[in-house]
Amino acid sequence: MAGMLLTVYAGCLPDRMFDVPYATVVTDCNGELLGTRIAADGQWRFPATDTVAEKFTACLIAFEDRCFRYHRGVNPWAMGRAMVQNVRAGHVVSGGSTITMQTIRLARRKKRTVGEKLIEIILATRLEFRYSKPQIISLYASHAPFGGNVVGIDAAAWRYFGHPPEQLSWAEAATLAVLPNAPATVHFAKNRELLLEKRNRLLRLLHRRGIIDETDCELALSEALPSKPLPLPQIAPHLVSYFHQKRPGRQTVTSIDKSLQLQVEATLERWQVEFSRSDIRNLAALVIDVRTARTLAYCGNVNFQVHSAGNQVDIIRSPRSTGSILKPFLYCVALQEGEILPHTLLPDIPMNINGFAPQNFNLRFDGAVPASQSVARSLNVPSVSLLRQYSVPKFYDFLKKAGITTLTKPSSHYGLSLILGGAEATLWDVTSVYTDMARCVSGRGRRPCSLLADGETVDGDMPAVFRAGAVWQTFDAIKEVNRPEEIDWRTIPSMQPVAWKTGTSFGFRDAWAVGVTSRYAIGVWAGNASGEGKAGLVGARTAGPVMFELFNLLPASPWFERPSGEFTEAEVCRLSGHLKGRYCDDTETALLCPAGLKTTACPYHQSIHLSADERYRVYAHCAGSEATVQKNRFVLPPAWEWFYKPRHPDYKSLPPFRAGCGGDSEAPMQFIYPQGNTRVSLPRQLDGSRGEITFELAHSHSNTTVFWHVDGTYLTLTRDFHKLTTSLSSGVHVVTVVDSEGHTLSVRVEVE
Repeated sequence: MAGMLLTVYAGCLPDRMFDVPYATVVTDCNGELLGTRIAADGQWRFPATDTVAEKFTACLIAFEDRCFRYHRGVNPWAMGRAMVQNVRAGHVVSGGSTITMQTIRLARRKKRTVGEKLIEIILATRLEFRYSKPQIISLYASHAPFGGNVVGIDAAAWRYFGHPPEQLSWAEAATLAVLPNAPATVHFAKNRELLLEKRNRLLRLLHRRGIIDETDCELALSEALPSKPLPLPQIAPHLVSYFHQKRPGRQTVTSIDKSLQLQVEATLERWQVEFSRSDIRNLAALVIDVRTARTLAYCGNVNFQVHSAGNQVDIIRSPRSTGSILKPFLYCVALQEGEILPHTLLPDIPMNINGFAPQNFNLRFDGAVPASQSVARSLNVPSVSLLRQYSVPKFYDFLKKAGITTLTKPSSHYGLSLILGGAEATLWDVTSVYTDMARCVSGRGRRPCSLLADGETVDGDMPAVFRAGAVWQTFDAIKEVNRPEEIDWRTIPSMQPVAWKTGTSFGFRDAWAVGVTSRYAIGVWAGNASGEGKAGLVGARTAGPVMFELFNLLPASPWFERPSGEFTEAEVCRLSGHLKGRYCDDTETALLCPAGLKTTACPYHQSIHLSADERYRVYAHCAGSEATVQKNRFVLPPAWEWFYKPRHPDYKSLPPFRAGCGGDSEAPMQFIYPQGNTRVSLPRQLDGSRGEITFELAHSHSNTTVFWHVDGTYLTLTRDFHKLTTSLSSGVHVVTVVDSEGHTLSVRVEVE
């Protein structure tokens, strides 16, 4: 029998003392409160604390159970005293319960009866065997009612005094110690005088027992009671909401630096006031420590408390059109896989690929630009050309491996527009990839960016997708991007170099700016959460200035050191950026990624024979005794040359052949539009007439006459500027041009 009773006694306590929902609590890396979300039952009940502030513990024991440290759950003397007091009063005026017994009562939440009292006594003694005295104090303090819907010492300290329990004054600790005694009848909004009297009585008791000295007692007695509950902190509210969704009812210690977070939020709010004049209402920013891959500031949007204009949308987690923000990724992977060298010339001429006709932001064409300038100036046409060369499926797969998680459709859905904002990405993903690049060039392993103080991640370190050499050359290119302050930052010693890139989506709906140094990565987004476009919403004018101001909040970082063992030296053509060719005269030694050695030698330099006055080209077999000059010349395709030459006055076109001394050379002309085997659709006009198509031709020689033929029928001639606008019937047509020197060129077009 005794064994059975002992077994029942041993198992009478539930494994989990309190089966209640808790509020979500989010703190910064130092444990300072960022924000909370109320528990499912509508109570401000923070997750149970492991330790209780010493001042509150001293006040609680003095007020509730002075013998707490000595009894084993029940105090017979207190029980006897309570019985005498109740008999004399004729009703219950004292329960004689210990803190341990009150903890049992809080856990059971049963009606107070004599039978329930006996159960509390038994369970209290059992509780003393399971938990230490500090643990019992902790259980009680975490679940005691403090008036209204405030439960637990942590929530009470923040709601009534605006700071954590560890910072409670003696007056504040004494106030909270007496509140659970009768929270429904004595609190800050009701019977304040009685509450003040109970607090002061406790403070004097503490003084008599030598717990506080006379000075502390007098100062505590002079403190006023708070007038009403205070609002809880609302720092990084979108991050708090994120953890409330991911880890509800838990306390999460994040990697956020509260001081920096407040500065970032203040900066964004100030800029948002400026942008709101242009009806740009939303702004988001992310700051990541490159060395640890931990997030230091997370501002998902501005004006969270204003329930309008999409302010509660967490932009950091929302997929948005990328604009040009992915271009450095393409440049980097093309370098490391040997598709290009850092300054390889890329075409910058009008193109139309099955109806897709990209335009540069400035609506101009340069003919040909070095790849490094293309990414620094964010030119669209060369980027599309490079993606076409590299291939969309390969780049699509690379982006997914790099960490862009929003590519949910097949690569064919995005096509070449993938590099111009045809896909969506989140600010979190994009900034994380730039962080990964910075970690790679700094010699650190690839690691997912974390929001937790301990750096906990789901995947841990991941396989590298970037090579340090290619990243270093990419950063070297994009640190040259013109800054929004329109000053030469290189001339100001206090301004640190930053590798940065902007992006502007089609229709001016999203403005991006992401920058990295060897220590920090910052991503900024500006726009309207609704997707509404605004004319002034350009990355360099909105997100860019915000990003640089955020960098000014952080310590300056040295520029990335050149990674060792990543490069090989080779001679390259200074004009074309290709490996030195047979006829390249102007060369330089450059650092290349090893894969770059497989690229082609310069195809734009050729050896030609000229007449003595260099006005004509001649072939050696027909020059006879006439003196000739052999020259190596830089020659671009005619369509490239047409746009390149006006911007490069030193560029020289090839002179024409001398009459009778030419040959079947390559035609010095090229169709700008349409290119070969093009399919076009010609919708009918409003008046019902058939639509027209405009052919455009570039010719290397000015003042040349070009004769146009369609399907063998002569139409017209053009001089200087060679364009032909005509209407074509459905079907396949061949357009042929013949210049005055007899050179012929044809293009095939299918009209739908």
